[in-house]
Amino acid sequence: MSRRTRRNHSPAFKAKVAMAALKGEKTLGELAQLHDVHATQIAAWKAQLVEGAASLFGAGSTGQSSEPEVDLKTLHAKIGELTLENVFYRLRSARPAIRAQGDDRPRPQTAADPPGYGTWDQPGQSLL
Repeated sequence: MSRRTRRNHSPAFKAKVAMAALKGEKTLGELAQLHDVHATQIAAWKAQLVEGAASLFGAGSTGQSSEPEVDLKTLHAKIGELTLENVFYRLRSARPAIRAQGDDRPRPQTAADPPGYGTWDQPGQSLL
């Protein structure tokens, strides 16, 4: 005895059979014999049709999904831009501020300055 290969039914066929079952003009057994599908499968398709029908007439539904289409290219560009800004600001805040040449005003010590920074008298001179 050879086994039958698995059949994949199209959504249009499933809808047609489920609508026929929903009408109730023929029994599930008659529909199963007519369409060469098991009666349990027809009952499952009928239940799916009844459950899915409520979503068609939901509040404010126009037949399209409620979620807006998302442009992935734009989102990826924005993520790249924000990542670049975060790296820039992280590096910028980690290095000490550069003073203008000839500016001899004392600068307050900040948390970003390394230990001993600004304790020498002349530029280029460091503590030993």
